[in-house]
Amino acid sequence: MSKESPKKNTSILFISKEKEPLFSKKNRKLLSDPLDDNNPITVQVLGICSALAITVQLEPAVVMTMSVIFVMACSNVIISLLRNLIPNRIRIIVFLVVISSLVALVDEVLRAYAYDVSKQLSIFIGLIVTNCIVMGRLEAFALGNGVWKSFLDGVGNAAGYGLMLIAVAFFRELLGSGKLFDIQVIPQFIYDEFGYQNNGFMLLSPMALITLGLIIWAQRARNRKLIEKN
Repeated sequence: MSKESPKKNTSILFISKEKEPLFSKKNRKLLSDPLDDNNPITVQVLGICSALAITVQLEPAVVMTMSVIFVMACSNVIISLLRNLIPNRIRIIVFLVVISSLVALVDEVLRAYAYDVSKQLSIFIGLIVTNCIVMGRLEAFALGNGVWKSFLDGVGNAAGYGLMLIAVAFFRELLGSGKLFDIQVIPQFIYDEFGYQNNGFMLLSPMALITLGLIIWAQRARNRKLIEKN
């Protein structure tokens, strides 16, 4: 009996020592890296279409961000739970079934509680199904990692994607209409006293690309390691 107890204690100590904290440095990087050094839009250059199409106003950009966070977090968790049961030959089909089910749920909730925004986003909510960011994280991460890490990866990449949507929409709506969330932000006296005029070009699609390009330039000017070498 006396010989067995030290062994049992050592085993218990070994387990507690090896167990990784929920928010360890490695896990925190899953959340923080997509916000800057590995942003899906500005670094990986994924999901550009929606960044150009739904950033005229801040409200649809925020709703789209919340929708993608929900879909990515839930789909990553589901695929991680099923990763040992999914046959390799049909994994893409399984991904599409999971994502499309979650997108349908989001679409119905928006139609019920935010119909005007749902109309603004129109087909772009449905296109989350084919968003290469969502599919890419399922294939590259959730299929080979545990539930908690997959959840953090999904939230982090969706937040990084949403951060760029919100940043572009902020500048386009503010400079294009003088409003944010359809509320007048630039005071009327600036128009009256200084002759300020809203820049209508900011509401056109090309300005979304230019605004995003300026954000990418600023990011690389601040973080030189992101500059690609020829």
